[in-house]
Amino acid sequence: MNIYENMGLKKVINASGKMTTLGVSTIDKNVGDYMKEAAMNFVKMDNLIKKSGDILSQYTGGEGSCVTLGSSAGIAISIAACITGKDIAKIEKLPLNEGLKNEVIIQKGHAINFGAPIIQMIRLGGGIPIEVGQSNKVEPFHIEEAINEKTAALIYIKSHHTVQKGMTSIKDMVNIAKEYQIPLIIDAAAEEDLKKYIGLGADLVIYSGGKAIEGPTSGFITGRKDLIECCQLQYKGIGRAMKTGKENIMGLLKAIEIYNQKDMEASIKVQKQRMEWLIKQINTINGLEASVIQDEAGRCIYRAKVKINSDILGVDAYYIIRELENGNPSIYTRNHYANIGIINIDPRPLKDGEEKIIFERLKDIIKNLG
Repeated sequence: MNIYENMGLKKVINASGKMTTLGVSTIDKNVGDYMKEAAMNFVKMDNLIKKSGDILSQYTGGEGSCVTLGSSAGIAISIAACITGKDIAKIEKLPLNEGLKNEVIIQKGHAINFGAPIIQMIRLGGGIPIEVGQSNKVEPFHIEEAINEKTAALIYIKSHHTVQKGMTSIKDMVNIAKEYQIPLIIDAAAEEDLKKYIGLGADLVIYSGGKAIEGPTSGFITGRKDLIECCQLQYKGIGRAMKTGKENIMGLLKAIEIYNQKDMEASIKVQKQRMEWLIKQINTINGLEASVIQDEAGRCIYRAKVKINSDILGVDAYYIIRELENGNPSIYTRNHYANIGIINIDPRPLKDGEEKIIFERLKDIIKNLG
């Protein structure tokens, strides 16, 4: 039994992905040991924040970096930095924003809910979100015509949650930001390439420490040195409510070190092999049809896509999802397309042998329908 089962909670098999609702990731033992040692010692936190930023920048190519509690805190802090600069009086005033340059332009197809609204994270940082274009079509002129003397920043959300077509590209956003001399923030929370968006010309890029990197609850902002200094100063204001502990900062640093040494191609190959085994087994079940698909946002993630044939089974995908979750252990799948009869299985969080448990559970659920 694991520590949560000892508390009376049900064991969970995470086939959904690096999801906050399921605790995001599990950490490497070396990361845990690093965190334990960090938690048992004292450090000057201001110095640790600055030093950790220097170390993180070695992995990102940013001029500077600022550790955060997570990527959502990173959004609020980045917005606040663009609004206040280094003015402590303004920093202490937020989230009240009267009289400040505070408008943040976001494409309408990017105004998503990721468990909470992106718009709310912007407002927490003192920003006034300005949604432009339509939910399925945003042209560069939509962004440009919204720019005025109150515009503090542009923000681009790189996520599978966003509309994947019809949006203004990062390249065009970079060009607009440079032409109008407005900072461009990219929320790349779950992205795996830590240098890509700085290389494309973003001013600030936000990452989760607990998703692709598989660290503890944490995150960081990386980018322009002057803006990063403004981000760090937010810990004298709204950042105080979002501070992360010394042990999580050190855990993040160890996790990113391990992540940087990881053989990604070998890891992806193993994940695909596990999913290919799983779909072969699932395709022996009448009423289910499985295939391997790539992540919809273009990342090198290969999942098992399972199509539920309601005409054959007499139940829909939501029934299968409930049965998986109500069992013991609870199995959580990726259900963004359940409305069209599809559930996806993500290999990244699965422990050895858990794909076999998922197959057996699916087989039992279908068998019991009879």
